[in-house]
Amino acid sequence: MTNDGVLPEQADVRDGAPLAEAESAEIVAGAARTAHEAAGSLVAASADVVDAALRTMARRLLEVTTPVLAANEEDLRDAEAAGTSGALLDRLRLGEERLEAMSAQLLALADAPSDPSRRRIRSMHGNLVLEEWRRPVGVIGANFEARPNVVVDIASQLIKSRNAGVLRTGSAALRSAIGLVSHVIEPSLRDVGLDHRVIQLIRVPGQQMARALVRQPALLPLVILRGSGSSTRTLAAEAAQCGVRTLAHADGGAVIYVDDSADRQLVADLIEASLDRLGVCNRLNLLLVKDTIWQEMTASTLPLLNRLGITASLPPHDHELGREWALETGREATVTITSVRGPAEAARIANEQTSGLAAGVIAEDEDVVEEFLSSYIGTGAFHNATPRLLDGFKLFSIPETGINLDRVPGPRGPVTFRDLYLRQVVVRPETPTNSPATS
Repeated sequence: MTNDGVLPEQADVRDGAPLAEAESAEIVAGAARTAHEAAGSLVAASADVVDAALRTMARRLLEVTTPVLAANEEDLRDAEAAGTSGALLDRLRLGEERLEAMSAQLLALADAPSDPSRRRIRSMHGNLVLEEWRRPVGVIGANFEARPNVVVDIASQLIKSRNAGVLRTGSAALRSAIGLVSHVIEPSLRDVGLDHRVIQLIRVPGQQMARALVRQPALLPLVILRGSGSSTRTLAAEAAQCGVRTLAHADGGAVIYVDDSADRQLVADLIEASLDRLGVCNRLNLLLVKDTIWQEMTASTLPLLNRLGITASLPPHDHELGREWALETGREATVTITSVRGPAEAARIANEQTSGLAAGVIAEDEDVVEEFLSSYIGTGAFHNATPRLLDGFKLFSIPETGINLDRVPGPRGPVTFRDLYLRQVVVRPETPTNSPATS
């Protein structure tokens, strides 16, 4: 490995011309094979050892801040020079406070009990018993936005679920990612006797590496996809053509419907709470207001948005209602506002014209609340609460790998380590060890 953490076979191309497709494929395949070779150490490890690795990662995040923050400063410097927007710089930035928050999340994950790997379902005819066994996927790929904390979030979820991983992040965060893997993740695994190679980081920049990640069904049967809508949707479509399953988080943007029965102070508080960060997927994107209070609400909301540095996009709109402003370079500080006839229309717009990530209703009328919540079919629904709560750690007290927006059976919403297993049904003779009294 070179001084900056780049693997020797990648060092000569990291800053050069884009790699040929075959070269990209081989780098990803090599990383996947290495992770596969190392995966056995995780599968065989006790829960205590796995949790010790997470606690060591938490400790090292606070002890080796200098190289990690230095790498992050380089990423920030390059991003600022390239004209990166403030919201995206906020996603890229690490700091003492964020490292402390990441450390606390790792400790919470270490303390979280793992689900039993074997569960008795029922007795069957012939003195047989049906059991459900949970098995790791093996090696899981992950492609995500230039957001360094996600490196630790995903790596920790894979480790907790005993899956190896191949990670690829946006080029803007590559130095930060290398710093976190080299100074936090790999040493922590070694310290507790695990094979540090279970987490592989693709250290060559460029979108061709992301495409290579979703073209390896034999080595990477499942890939977690996060990031900007168009590129992530394209990767998900390519993965499907190649036979690779994905957990995709391509689009975001939260919706809030304000009813005429809403507490006005609560409306102001929740709007402000939903705009505390602009570069995140679960921020307020579309504000729907009951038509009977349109004049009143715009009169009170526009000054609030102005104080927060937010521009309101008012009717008539020159864009689709669900435009995700977090992805609009230079226009992130925007919220779309429009009027609706009531909760049914608000839910319909949230269902049909947005990503379906999150929507909330602010109302005191229980009939209104029930009509909205029963009609909205998105990933997360909220009553008198900010949709910023749609986050694995805020909801479940453990980090997430992303938010899966699929409308098919499977893990939906914030995906955690408990979702990264394969179910196996096992039928065997009933014995004292698997009887109801002992299982």
